[in-house]
Amino acid sequence: MSRTFASLGIHNYRVFAAGALVSNVGTWMARIAQDWLVLTELTDQSATALGVVTGLQFLPIPLLAPYAGLIADRMSRKRLLVNTQLLLALNGFILFALVGLGVAELWHVYLLAFLQGATVSFDNPARQAFVNELVPHHLVPNAVGLNSASFNGARLIGPGVAGLVIGWWGIAPALAINAASFIAVLLGLLLIRDDELLLPPVRKTRGTVAEGVAYVRARPDLVLVFLVVFMLGTFGMNFQITMALMATSVFGKGAEEFGLLGSLMAVGTLAGALLSARRARPRLRTLLGGLGLFSVFCILAGLAPNYVTFALLLIPCGLFALTVMTTANSTVQLSTAPEFRGRVMALYMAIFMGGTPIGAPLIGWVGDALGPRWTLLIGGLACLLTFAAVGWFLMSRRELRARLTLRWPPRLDVYRKGA
Repeated sequence: MSRTFASLGIHNYRVFAAGALVSNVGTWMARIAQDWLVLTELTDQSATALGVVTGLQFLPIPLLAPYAGLIADRMSRKRLLVNTQLLLALNGFILFALVGLGVAELWHVYLLAFLQGATVSFDNPARQAFVNELVPHHLVPNAVGLNSASFNGARLIGPGVAGLVIGWWGIAPALAINAASFIAVLLGLLLIRDDELLLPPVRKTRGTVAEGVAYVRARPDLVLVFLVVFMLGTFGMNFQITMALMATSVFGKGAEEFGLLGSLMAVGTLAGALLSARRARPRLRTLLGGLGLFSVFCILAGLAPNYVTFALLLIPCGLFALTVMTTANSTVQLSTAPEFRGRVMALYMAIFMGGTPIGAPLIGWVGDALGPRWTLLIGGLACLLTFAAVGWFLMSRRELRARLTLRWPPRLDVYRKGA
């Protein structure tokens, strides 16, 4: 088996990834259906309402994630994932039922978005740390990359299918497919062989949330990665809002064209995930180079003169955003002690997604006040400033120099003075 797909040679990872792929398709369909519901049926294309929904999905994460990480370090991660997936399936079914019966209101979507976020707060750290139980240590970067490939492969399929389903039959069928898709991931979890799991050593003490926070504070390398993903998650990764606004308000397109944008962006994110799966280990230059190039293409997308140009620019946006995310994720997982991994990954997800309750409503307000294009321009500029600030800090404090090679693929080399 090629290096890119090495983790698929392991039974436990293979069944887990197969179930997750099916469920991820449903998740992306539900995201498109939810956004279309809010924009076209529950409001008059309100960017602010869409921003609030997105923000509520992420609001519980920074509040609950530290405790969720502690639970992920204390109990069976497999059992925890089974419980969270059951709750997410129930959440998806309730939204489908409300829409199918024709009684859905905006506050219903707000409440279910918040409850989904609360469940994801416990699901994410367990899922991230569970990778280390499925594959050997040297395959963790490969497994992280393949997880992203699965998620973004589903993103390639889900939005386009959702657009067609909504255009032909309506929003409720798309939501029904999402609710049913959780059967696959639950089946994958049940097929995992417990005797082949690579469990971490049993701790003599139960551990605390404060220990996890202190561990991160004592690691400047982790703090730097956390800063990068916070800025990307807060200001850069609001495409759930920006694509909807650009498709409807700027280019005057319908559900099918809106769904196609998500699929086109997934071409880039899938490519980025597969490239990440081939890397033997994460590198700082990959993290920073990806952030800088994402910023540039995000700004160009905000200036796109027509729908086709905008759609094509989403491909490199997705590629470089995914490069940053997988590099950051692998860096944190590989450099964290096993007994702290659940709590550190919970803090990582809290930082990455925790800015969305701030960024999403702000970006939504920007879309209403200044226009949809500014939602992309401000996000790209914020990430570009982060790239410049982190680069300056590294070069000034660690006596480093950076060199950008403008060829394909672009490459950022970071090296010491005099080297």
